[in-house]
Amino acid sequence: MDLSDKRSRTLDELTSAPLDLLVIGGGIVGASIARDAAQRGLRIGLVEQHDFAFGTSSRSSRLLHGGLRYLAQGRIRQVQHASHEKMILHRIAPHLAQPLPFVFPTYRDHPEWPLWQLKIGVKLYDLLCGGHNLGNSSWLSPEQLLRKHPGLRREMLTGAVRYYDALTNDARLVIDSLRSAAHSGALVLNYAKFVDANSCLTSRPPLTPWECVVEDRLVGKQFIVKARAVVNAAGPWSPSLPHSRVRLRLTKGVHLVVDRARLPVDEAVVMMEGRRILFAIPWCQRTILGTTDTDFDGSPDFVFTDPADTEYLLGVINQFFPGARLKGSDVISNWAGVRPLVADSHGNPSDISRSHEIRLAEPGWWDITGGKLTTCRLMAEQAVDRVVKALRAARVLTREIKPCRTAEEPLLSTPDEDGSGGVCPPEWGEGPVLRAVEQEWAVHLDDVMVRRTSWHYYLTDAAERARRVADWMGEALGWDGATRLAELERYRQQAGMRANSLSGGQPMPSTRAVATRVKD
Repeated sequence: MDLSDKRSRTLDELTSAPLDLLVIGGGIVGASIARDAAQRGLRIGLVEQHDFAFGTSSRSSRLLHGGLRYLAQGRIRQVQHASHEKMILHRIAPHLAQPLPFVFPTYRDHPEWPLWQLKIGVKLYDLLCGGHNLGNSSWLSPEQLLRKHPGLRREMLTGAVRYYDALTNDARLVIDSLRSAAHSGALVLNYAKFVDANSCLTSRPPLTPWECVVEDRLVGKQFIVKARAVVNAAGPWSPSLPHSRVRLRLTKGVHLVVDRARLPVDEAVVMMEGRRILFAIPWCQRTILGTTDTDFDGSPDFVFTDPADTEYLLGVINQFFPGARLKGSDVISNWAGVRPLVADSHGNPSDISRSHEIRLAEPGWWDITGGKLTTCRLMAEQAVDRVVKALRAARVLTREIKPCRTAEEPLLSTPDEDGSGGVCPPEWGEGPVLRAVEQEWAVHLDDVMVRRTSWHYYLTDAAERARRVADWMGEALGWDGATRLAELERYRQQAGMRANSLSGGQPMPSTRAVATRVKD
């Protein structure tokens, strides 16, 4: 079937009959809700105005973790939930939950994190995972630590603790969740923007379905989707939707990527600045450095890395690894995203709770906000529970609905054979590109380079490789020469590359679609 025909068929099915549930937002929360609802037997649709995982869900630290910092803040229940969910994700999606040891060195000039307290903390951390973490925690003497990490600062070092969390691929977790949802019957559509909705709800059941106006951004046409319930899972865009009652405090997080040879760590290293903690995270042949945590008041469509962000991160890293002497020229790539935290105007951004809220804004409309990548499955289960309960009470859902099975069912029935779907980027080549186009809803060049493969962040010559990827996509999607050039320009703009770095100096036509911009 032609790929445009697949999209047309999805549009036809979305509009042919009322949905039980329409989810707005194709990040990890929306994708997890779609998977849960579809597995229970609901007629479920999902629309996303950009690409899937466009926002926060492709710009995290790529960690599944309970949050040792949150434990220090006394948020034990939050850590317990996240730790439990981390173990579930490791069980149902082992390809996206790679056990990763963390070492947390302690210093006399950083009294906020005393060694004795961390020793207690990591043992409690193991217990909150149900007593079976991904590995046993321990502690190290200064000598033991320096044998493993000779580049760490030696002055005033008192020792370290070692504990386990997991490394993931955040965007891939979204895509695989959507693949699972679609396999169970969910109708999912990217580049489809929710515009407005109206409902003539009666004072007693049955409920009149919402009439939702959705714009197909690829062709500029609007269509109507009817749904008995709506969940607003639009992350940082949530407050802007009609009918939303969401109030958020957005904070920005920036990450840098350097070659692993410049900072050779084979396990994650925790660094601190006061009560804040930062990470150096091994990612295949690269090292991820992050993150910042600052208030953000701009548009979530346009989030970028400031020079001050880079300077701050490199400054902290060089303080703890003085021999590294990292400079801006060592940075291969960077990404910046915003965290949609439940509104709290008090305190530092790092002190705000990462807990989530699910609220009924109007009859049949739920807002889901806050939370973190690790708790996506739990958030989805709780949201779908509320929707099912309300629809049953309104007597518009009379057929049998299955119980939640997302904690038991594998995310994918069989692992991807070509290695495209793991923590590390796939080997560069045509195969992952065609799979992204044919099976994973990739429409634009940046969909593949940034979110399906992470090649943009990983490859040192990503700009040059993008030209060949554009050739492969063009053959699959029938692009003409002008479209190919427009896609290269779109990718250049979104990736924050130097002007004409992809075009050989030729002018590029503009495109209609608007997306994020990440500066060097």
